[in-house]
Amino acid sequence: MSEFDPAAIQVVACDIFGTTVDWYTGVSEQAAEIFRAAGVDLDAEVFTNEWREMYSPAMQPVTDGERDWVYLDTLHRESLDSLLDRHGVGAALDDAARGRLVRAWHLLPAWPDSVEGLARLRQRYTMGALSNGGFALLTRLVKAADLPFDCILSAQLAQSYKPAPRVYRTAAGLLDVDPSHVLMVAAHTWDIDGAREAGLRTAFLERPREKGPRHKADRGEDTVSDLTVTSFVELAETLGC
Repeated sequence: MSEFDPAAIQVVACDIFGTTVDWYTGVSEQAAEIFRAAGVDLDAEVFTNEWREMYSPAMQPVTDGERDWVYLDTLHRESLDSLLDRHGVGAALDDAARGRLVRAWHLLPAWPDSVEGLARLRQRYTMGALSNGGFALLTRLVKAADLPFDCILSAQLAQSYKPAPRVYRTAAGLLDVDPSHVLMVAAHTWDIDGAREAGLRTAFLERPREKGPRHKADRGEDTVSDLTVTSFVELAETLGC
């Protein structure tokens, strides 16, 4: 790929879970409340990380064409049901409680730098939320967290999941730009790799606290990308915004 030229970028596409919002804190706090109300003795922080670890394996059959398209809420619910049974607490949480747990992923706090950094980038670039979250999920999340995006580029629009190239190329196509004019911002090596293979330019955003204090997050030095930053504000400064 050619040398990175910031002037060629027209669109900044941002991953959401972990990159723009803090899923670990948001889901674990909501899960703790639901568990307390149901009288369930589970460590919500451990549970949240276990649930997140089921994320990629749940999507793989869809991206491999072994399963028809289903949106992320369905996969989250299936993973949740399995995980609750694994912990032996399935009988304690009814359908309404499980629905609230799935919808916890719709209401997550932005990282402290996200709103300011995105707003600065938006002065120059079209800003898109490019996530595996469903369209309704992302609409609700972006609104609740007051994130200044111009558009939602849900993987649902491509009927596939990142890191499949189809998702990134669909996003570029919908905005009528060449993939090389899109900068993908993500805190995950797999997402950066997928975007690069699809022809996008990439910026790795380090989020060392993404998985909480007990687990290591992806690191910039382990990822091949055009840029490596520690916040959206730093990215805006790097791009002259």
